[in-house]
Amino acid sequence: MKTVLKVKLLVIMLFFTALIYQNSTPYAQNPQKIDDALTVIYRRKSVRKYLDKPVSREQLTVLMKAGMAAPTAADKRSWAFVAVTERAVLDSLAESSPSGKMLRQAAAAIVVCGDTRRALNSNVWTQDCSAASQNILLAAEAIGLGAVWIGIYPEYFKYNHVRRTLGIPMEVIPLNIISIGWPTGAKKPKQKFDPDNIHWNEW
Repeated sequence: MKTVLKVKLLVIMLFFTALIYQNSTPYAQNPQKIDDALTVIYRRKSVRKYLDKPVSREQLTVLMKAGMAAPTAADKRSWAFVAVTERAVLDSLAESSPSGKMLRQAAAAIVVCGDTRRALNSNVWTQDCSAASQNILLAAEAIGLGAVWIGIYPEYFKYNHVRRTLGIPMEVIPLNIISIGWPTGAKKPKQKFDPDNIHWNEW
């Protein structure tokens, strides 16, 4: 009987240990299975409407880590990121572009910037940062968040507003703002595959 009791107590202890660990992870608020890469890619959509629910610093770090896993010319890694969660700053960023109004409801944003001091040349940083941005969008989809790319470069008045709002140095150029939040569930992915856009071996 004592042996059986000890086994039962051990099982109970393991159960509560697992429960505590699960609730300590970044995704405790939204537990889910991460789907395979192609499923996430095909499911990605631009999400502009969000629930009134915070996005954690840990979750934003996951997104930026994904961004930094992107390809980069000559491994220069010319990207830099500004994560924003403060309401007043998000509202100010919404003024940078007519297409940025969803930032007033977003829980967070990531401003993807190119550091020209580290870029391979004066133009390649846009490619580095675009690749990083796509990774962020896909990572957001993978962990259940909704996101949308708000273009601000190359229009000077747009990216300069962002630069001034965030105190970004002149050598660093904001490429876009990625608006982030928990989706309402209303937006569905579009079917964009068109075989007419594919050419084999020649145009």
